[in-house]
Amino acid sequence: MEKYALLIIDMQNDFVLNEKTAVKGAKHTLLAIKKAMQVCHEKNIPVFHIIRSYDKQGNNAEIFRREAFKQGMGICVEGTQGAEIVAEIKPSEQDIVLIKPRFSAFFATNLHNLLQEKNITHLLIAGTQYPNCIRATAVDALCYDYITTVLTDCCSAQTEEIAQANILDFQNMGIICTEFKNIF
Repeated sequence: MEKYALLIIDMQNDFVLNEKTAVKGAKHTLLAIKKAMQVCHEKNIPVFHIIRSYDKQGNNAEIFRREAFKQGMGICVEGTQGAEIVAEIKPSEQDIVLIKPRFSAFFATNLHNLLQEKNITHLLIAGTQYPNCIRATAVDALCYDYITTVLTDCCSAQTEEIAQANILDFQNMGIICTEFKNIF
């Protein structure tokens, strides 16, 4: 039996709304992600928000981000507005929020265990951004044998060219790429 879950990756203020650090296409996906969440809630499909939360010094940030923290330009710092999930897609009571320390939602989290407990077979992936966290999560999902769908109207990149290049790569790996409206 098919059982779905929706993963929403890094839709935090610093990645979506902050003029200095936002992924250019992220804000434009909010309406589609909100609709996907609503439909999933109506169908009792689990929704996971997987986010970043760095300490003030950036000690737990990826190595390439640490210099920015040293210069006082850290992002998604725990306890700040920048680390919060964008208000338009605020998690509901039944949603699960996980903190991931690296690109993949699976790396050093209990996501796989939670999905197995719920007998999930299909993952729908939304969020930002294609070449980093969407890619790492989608590839790891495939490696764990989930039928994996990247929701193209719910994902973003800095440019349309970057988005299209990643979509082509995903399709060549067997990852489904489609808009949310084509799922149900």
